[in-house]
Amino acid sequence: MTDDTTDWTELREFAAVGLTQSFVLSWHFAATSLMIDLDLFLCPEHPFYEKLRPSEKGCYRAAFLEFPACTQVLEAGKMEPIPPDALNQSLIPGRISGLRRSGEGRYEIFGKFGTVEILADRPLLRIKDMSV
Repeated sequence: MTDDTTDWTELREFAAVGLTQSFVLSWHFAATSLMIDLDLFLCPEHPFYEKLRPSEKGCYRAAFLEFPACTQVLEAGKMEPIPPDALNQSLIPGRISGLRRSGEGRYEIFGKFGTVEILADRPLLRIKDMSV
C-alpha cells in the first residue's frame, strides 16, 4: 500500500510562500470554485515580495486560493457536506497550519478553523490585483 499524501511544500502552486504563516480571511463559492481569501505570506524569493518597512514583520499580500470544480467541502469528522451558502457561517477565519493533497482531487486544509476536506481540481493560488 502506498501513501498518496503530498504536503503543501511539495506542490508547485505554493513555491516561495509561507502558507503556515498565512491567514484565511473568508470562504465562499464563485460558480463551482471554492474561494478562500487569504493574507498570504511571501518569501523573499517570491516575484511579488517587497522589502519590509521598519514596522512590518513580514511581506503579506491579499490573495485567494481557488479550488476549481469543487464538488464537496466537509469539516473533518462530520458526515454532511457544508452547503455553499453556509461556508462563512460554518468555517471561521484563522491561521493556516497546513495543507495536503490526500489523493487525486482530495485536499485537506487545517488550522485554527479545524480540518476542512475539499474535493476539487488542483488548487490555484493568485495574488489579488491591488491596482484597481
